[in-house]
Amino acid sequence: MFKKIRSDIECILERDPAAKSRLEILTCYPGLHALIFHRIAHRLWLMRLFWLGRVVSHFSRFFTGIEIHPGATIGERVFFDHAMGVVIGETAVVGDGCTIYQGVTLGGTTLYKNTKRHPTLGKDVVVGAGAKVLGGFEIGDGAKIGSNAVVTKPVPSGATAVGNPARIIEQAGDAKREEAASKMGFSAYGVTQNDDPISQALRGLIDNAQSQEEQIEFLWAVIEKLTNDPAVRKSQDKISSNHFESKRLSKLIE
Repeated sequence: MFKKIRSDIECILERDPAAKSRLEILTCYPGLHALIFHRIAHRLWLMRLFWLGRVVSHFSRFFTGIEIHPGATIGERVFFDHAMGVVIGETAVVGDGCTIYQGVTLGGTTLYKNTKRHPTLGKDVVVGAGAKVLGGFEIGDGAKIGSNAVVTKPVPSGATAVGNPARIIEQAGDAKREEAASKMGFSAYGVTQNDDPISQALRGLIDNAQSQEEQIEFLWAVIEKLTNDPAVRKSQDKISSNHFESKRLSKLIE
C-alpha cells in the first residue's frame, strides 16, 4: 500500500507543474485520497463485503468529490487531476498511467446485471475535462479523449476522439484537416463526421482549401525557378498575405 502511495505521489510530481512538494500532494490532492480510499473499498469488494465497500466508497465521494465504485479496477500511477465530479462505474477498468480530469464519466448504457457495462481504458489514456465515455468497449493504449467529448464506441490505440458524438482522428488526412482548420481561425473538433450535412460541407471546404494552397505553393516554387523577375515575387507576396476569412465561413453555416 505505502509503495503504491509513493508511486502515486511521484506520478503527480511528474505530471502536475502546480505540485510543489510531496507533503502538499499527500495532504491537499483529493485525487490521491480517492485512490487510497478506492483501494480499501476494492479490497473489501473482492472479499464480498459489498456493503462495507460501498460505505468506504460513499465516504470517499463525500470527502473528495470523486465517485469510484468499489467494483471498478484502477491501475497504478493513475492521476486524477482536480477530478471534482468524476464518476467511474462498477465494471470500468482504468489502465496504468492514465490521466483523468474533472467532470469525467466512465458510465454504462445498459441495465443488465453481470455484464460489462462500463468502458475499459488502456495504458496512458488521457480523458479531458467533462468527457463522457459510455459503454462496455475499450479505449486503446495512448488514446486521448477531448474535453466534453461523448464517446460511445471503441477508440483505437494512439487515436484521438473529439466532439459530440465523438469522432475518431487517427489517419494522417484527419490530422492534416484539423491543422488546416486551425490555420483558418477555427477548430473543426466540434463537428461530426458522417451524419451532419453541414459538417460534411465543412470537411469538403477544408480539404479543398488545403489542396488549393498546396497547388499554389507548388506553382510558385516552379515560377521562382523559371524567373527572377522582382514583379513576380511582389505578386507572390501580395497573394500570400491574403488569408482565409473564418468570418465568411461562419456566415455560410449560420
